[in-house]
Amino acid sequence: MPGPPLHSSTGHGSESPPGSTGADTGGAAPPDPGRIDTDRRPFVLVWEVTQACDLACDHCRADAQPARHPDELTTAEGKRLLDSAGSFGDGQLVVLSGGDPLARPDLLELVEYGTDQGLRMTLTPSGTASLTPAVVDDLADAGIRRLALSLDGASAATHDEFRGESGSFEQTVEAARAAAEAGIPLQINTTVCAATAGELPALRDLVADLGAVLWSVFFLVPVGRGRLLDPVDPERADEIMAWLSDVDEESRFGIKTTEAPQYRRVAIQRRRDASDAPEEDGIGRRLGITAGDGFAFVSHTGELYPSGFLPESAGSVRDGDLVELYRESDLFRSLRDPDALAGKCGACEFRHVCGGSRSRAYAHTGDPLASDPLCPYVPEGYDGPMPTGQAEAD
Repeated sequence: MPGPPLHSSTGHGSESPPGSTGADTGGAAPPDPGRIDTDRRPFVLVWEVTQACDLACDHCRADAQPARHPDELTTAEGKRLLDSAGSFGDGQLVVLSGGDPLARPDLLELVEYGTDQGLRMTLTPSGTASLTPAVVDDLADAGIRRLALSLDGASAATHDEFRGESGSFEQTVEAARAAAEAGIPLQINTTVCAATAGELPALRDLVADLGAVLWSVFFLVPVGRGRLLDPVDPERADEIMAWLSDVDEESRFGIKTTEAPQYRRVAIQRRRDASDAPEEDGIGRRLGITAGDGFAFVSHTGELYPSGFLPESAGSVRDGDLVELYRESDLFRSLRDPDALAGKCGACEFRHVCGGSRSRAYAHTGDPLASDPLCPYVPEGYDGPMPTGQAEAD
């Protein structure tokens, strides 16, 4: 049996690399990460259209608030951003995120505009009363190519507690079934932390029952409200990733990890000796989508970040060119060079296929090139400093 696809991305995008079972709704084929030069374009471009949201999720990166920010990109500015996104090349994937994107009254207009420009428009709405079957139908008519919904518990009790809103579970499940009725491929996003790890087996069953094409599993990064949650420890994280690789082989849906590129390292180690890890980046850079390398994030006010979980700005799309900022900024260029990594990530033979979460390194140290403290792997012969909370190498 072939090994699991080595998927990983950063941020809750709503597309998968090739090799997943992600169905599509027609139109031009998506760009293949195996053929994309991520020095030139991202595979995934996320636009946080708003930080407004009625939920108060425990892990919220955006620390979302009920009211929209007065300095959000306007409709006209948003359309100019989508025009710029099209300059990356045919079929550019754009994920409209939040907050709750449905808090913007011009959301359908933006989806239709992006679709008309040849962009692959996808959406990550919140599970609230605003996400009705009728709205899902409208999104399908506007051209949405995939709907990504969050489920962090397999029951109303566990999910609603985590999301801070009674009824969110039922509303999310209803929207998932509406997406199937409307012919929109479904992605389920799940946050992994100490409070949710025990829910994963039941969530796997629910993902299958809902007919999702992709399960995106996000390993907590301590930003926003997420700073108050306990992550899983590094050894437990590796155990979960090994379990996910088994699920990926057995399931009809694909699996990708978010902010856990070491999933690829774990999968490789389960299939072959670590010494067989490729020295070149022909696998890692092209199948691995990480902050600033195949992934970019535009904030609600127009700042370009490598990831929503790595809020270090390369400049503003309001007064700078999106394409130039992605290609030429020092920040993004450094993140695309695995040999620039520090600590044990920089010494690791898997750095070209993994490289660690740059967002988590930044959250813990303020340096996006530092070692990822979630990874327990120590390269053979490494005797340098260890990430905070890990024992020094023998």
